[in-house]
Amino acid sequence: MTVVLAGAYLAVVQLRVLPGAVPIAAAIVGSLLVVLWTTALTRMGRRVSAEVSDGEHFDRQVVPIFQNVWTAVVLGGGGFLLLSLWNVNVTPLLASAGVLGIVVGLAARDTIANFFGSIALYFDGTYKVGDYIVLESGERGRVEDISIRSTVIRTRDDIFVTVPNSVLNTATIVNESTPRRDRRVRIEVGVAYGTDMDLVEETLLAIAADEDLVESHPNPRVRFRRFGDSSLEVELLCWIDAPVLRGRATHHLNRAVYDRFREVGIEIPFPQREVSVSLADDAIASSLTRPAADGPRTDGHATDAGD
Repeated sequence: MTVVLAGAYLAVVQLRVLPGAVPIAAAIVGSLLVVLWTTALTRMGRRVSAEVSDGEHFDRQVVPIFQNVWTAVVLGGGGFLLLSLWNVNVTPLLASAGVLGIVVGLAARDTIANFFGSIALYFDGTYKVGDYIVLESGERGRVEDISIRSTVIRTRDDIFVTVPNSVLNTATIVNESTPRRDRRVRIEVGVAYGTDMDLVEETLLAIAADEDLVESHPNPRVRFRRFGDSSLEVELLCWIDAPVLRGRATHHLNRAVYDRFREVGIEIPFPQREVSVSLADDAIASSLTRPAADGPRTDGHATDAGD
C-alpha cells in the first residue's frame, strides 16, 4: 500500500497533469501515508507487547506501560505530521495544548502520580508479580498484579487488597521473596530452669530434620537467647522453600516441639511469681494476729458514755 501511494504521488508530480493540484495531491497522499503508518506502528507495538509478555525474561508489569506510552507517542506524532502536511500553524495549538496539559495534570494528578509511581517501582525492582511483601500497615500477601494505577495483593485470608502505586512508591515495603526465595522460620520456646540444654538442642534439631517443609541447607540451628523470668528462652532457626509455607511450617514445628518435649521429659513452665512477706517487728506481727481486747459489750448493760 505504501508503494502504491508513493507511485501515485510521483506520477502526479512528474507528469504535471494538473500542476495546481500537486500540493493538494501531495497532502492527500501524505495524509494517507501517515494514517497507514500510524495504524501499522500502533498494531506493531501491541503485537510486540503481546509477544514479550509471554517470554520468561520480561516482566509483564511493564507491558501496559510500554504499550500506552508507545500508542501515545505514535498518535501524537501522526497528528502533528497531518497538521504539518496541510500547512496548519501548530504554534497556537501547542500553546493551547500546554494550557490543557496543565489543567489535565491538576485534575488527574493522582492518576499521573500512580503512573510515574508504577514506573519508579519497576525500575527500582521493589517487587514483582509472585513476590510476598509486607506493607507498613502490617498487611502481608502475594503480589497478584501490577498495573499502571495500582498493585493488587492477595492476603493469607484470600482477600484482594488494591493499593495505589503512588502510595507504595513512598512507603516502606518488606519484600520477603528477595534476595532469595526461601524464608527463615523462628520457633521460640521456654524450658524450665535446670533442664539439660544439650538435650533441648538435640531434640529441636531432630524435630527440624524430621519436618518435610524444612530445608536441609542452610542447616537448622538452635540459639539460647536469654534467661527469662520463668524459663530459659531458646529459639529454633530453620529455612523453608517459600514465604507462603511459613504459617504451615510454624504450625507443624510448634506441634512437634510440644509432643517431643513431653516424650523426652522437657518441661515447658508456666509463668510464675514468688511473693515473700517479711514482718519487721514481732510486736506488730502479734498485734495483727491478736484479737481486739476491748470489744462491744454483749451482756445487755449500757455503759456510762451511753447514759
